[in-house]
Amino acid sequence: MVNLIDDRNSEVKIPERIDRIISLSPAITEILFELGLGDKVVGVTPFCVRPREAQKRKKVASYGYASIEQFEKLKPDIILTVTGYQNTVADQLASHFATFSFKLPSSLAGVIDLVTKVGIVTGKQDEGRIIERELWRSMKDLKIGREKSVYFECDLGGPVTFGSLSYITDVLRFMNFKSLYSENPREWLTPDLEFVRSADPEYVIIEPKMFSKREVNLVDMLVSERKWKNISAYKNHRIHLTPGNYDFFAHHGPSLIREVLPWLEKIE
Repeated sequence: MVNLIDDRNSEVKIPERIDRIISLSPAITEILFELGLGDKVVGVTPFCVRPREAQKRKKVASYGYASIEQFEKLKPDIILTVTGYQNTVADQLASHFATFSFKLPSSLAGVIDLVTKVGIVTGKQDEGRIIERELWRSMKDLKIGREKSVYFECDLGGPVTFGSLSYITDVLRFMNFKSLYSENPREWLTPDLEFVRSADPEYVIIEPKMFSKREVNLVDMLVSERKWKNISAYKNHRIHLTPGNYDFFAHHGPSLIREVLPWLEKIE
């Protein structure tokens, strides 16, 4: 056994040999597969959709719920979670299994650092650092244009935006999009849509709810409902929906860097 302190300041006894892993974070699940540990992943959440092979693993928990009985049947050597919304579940599981919690990233660098940390905890240190290097290198040729104001929104059961403590705000700023809420010292908050209208952002980026069926005229519906017809982003055709029906910005695995940054680079 190796004793490590996780990001909730809890001492976790990590088995020297890890053969059965349960991941309760879509980002961690993606990282595990990239580290070459996909065959050891025996349980995930319904939101673990990257890579495609992860969707074939047994669904054992949601973000806020876990069945101890199901976990006992799978006999995990370790369970991996992220801090914040999963703290309650981690507390529930920690008395039964080795449960290691990683801090939810607050920056682009933190997203990359998570890859390295997962590698260390799972005994794939070198593989993690190789992926880390590749991710940093992938960003060096990105074309970063002029500074642009943006309102970013994610549907998490209702409109949510993000403040200075969120990696989403940092990712946007890296690509020179300054969020209307970038100076609010919070991770996330419910937006004031009247404020958004008066702030008149140049761009609006909206991430619909994961797995949702998108209405063809979703942008026009939102603009009409929110009385946004006179904001610059709408008049200049600069309201953008994120692609696909999976989490895009709301996913902090390696694909955030490989997919989201190039997508922002192309926005006009």
